[in-house]
Amino acid sequence: MSPATSSPPRGGSLPTLPAATDQELATRLRIAVARLHRRLRQQSLAGLSPSQASALGSVNRLGAPTLGELAEVEQVQPPTVTRLVSAMEGAGLVSRFGDPSDRRITRLRVTPEGRRSLQRVHRLKNAYLERRLTLLGPGRHEDVVRLVELLEELIDEP
Repeated sequence: MSPATSSPPRGGSLPTLPAATDQELATRLRIAVARLHRRLRQQSLAGLSPSQASALGSVNRLGAPTLGELAEVEQVQPPTVTRLVSAMEGAGLVSRFGDPSDRRITRLRVTPEGRRSLQRVHRLKNAYLERRLTLLGPGRHEDVVRLVELLEELIDEP
């Protein structure tokens, strides 16, 4: 194998491509991940706006965030998160409650209906990916397993 080509992947089923610089590879990876994220969002809103789906997932992940914590995680201004939470509350997806240690603080929690919505979103995303994976054909499963392992390595904090 010449220095201008990359080493064969585990399983050997991917074609050998010319070596890319780290900058080129980073650009391609960023674009591919962004496109996949956009496709998953389009396939899986389950009646939610993209902002609602994201915020609902964040509330679920954080447990019982304040409006300020949610605004920070979602990277939006407080008035925006207030409108977003009001709409989600009106739809029965989240509820507000007072912080037990400081009644001046309002926290959020996902309601049972919100959990069902999140489950629908996750099912739709998984179904989309499963359909796409079947198009790869036989023998590609091991390539995808290795790709997932590599992506998990990239996102793990040192």
